Amino acid sequence: MFKNIKHLFFDLDHTLWDFDLNSKLAYKQIFEEHNVDLSLDKFIDIYEPLNLEFWRKFRENEITKEELRYQRLKTAFDACNYDVNDDQINLFADLYIEYLPNNNHLFPGCIELLDSLKDNFEMHLITNGFNGVQQNKIEKAGLSDYFKVVLTAEAAGVKKPAPQIFHKAIELAGATMENSIMIGDSYAADIVGARKIGLKTIWFHTTDQEIPQDEVVVHELLEIQSLLGL
Repeated sequence: MFKNIKHLFFDLDHTLWDFDLNSKLAYKQIFEEHNVDLSLDKFIDIYEPLNLEFWRKFRENEITKEELRYQRLKTAFDACNYDVNDDQINLFADLYIEYLPNNNHLFPGCIELLDSLKDNFEMHLITNGFNGVQQNKIEKAGLSDYFKVVLTAEAAGVKKPAPQIFHKAIELAGATMENSIMIGDSYAADIVGARKIGLKTIWFHTTDQEIPQDEVVVHELLEIQSLLGL
């Protein structure tokens, strides 16, 4: 479907790296170590949509990194009617960042896909995550050797969908709009953001979000192969 493509720009969390599963396992360890008497499943069901909303606010510069890390926990515990003080919330927030890269489940087909692409394309990552955390994930998940450029929002100074982060990644990779594709799960950040500057896109669609007409979509990572002529 796509012709003359040389560079593939991937998102990391929720696209290659199974954020929700790895996040749940990090909280499981925290709950067990600190005797949190609360159903993990109940907490996760409440926490996950709150986390996405706080990430949206962070992406749109409505809150700081510190507010993101505090408020998603405070709000989730409050919604569960579980009493925690600020010291506990700050401790859990720090432990979460420490434990998160210890579990490195990838989406099905991730490594098989990357192995099939590595000889034909240069691959890169553009992520809204933070430098240390994302590098830790990439290394521990065995992804380091696949990607030439890894650009975080922290390093770029702006977050997706800001055009500057895409332009910066293309510049660092020595790529062009014409020979590049952005692949990600977030319609607002990855797909709309990339297309606004003229990048082709593939949307990794993993939710029940409505799909606009003529959108290039995959529901499994390995479907990307056929779009790239493999």
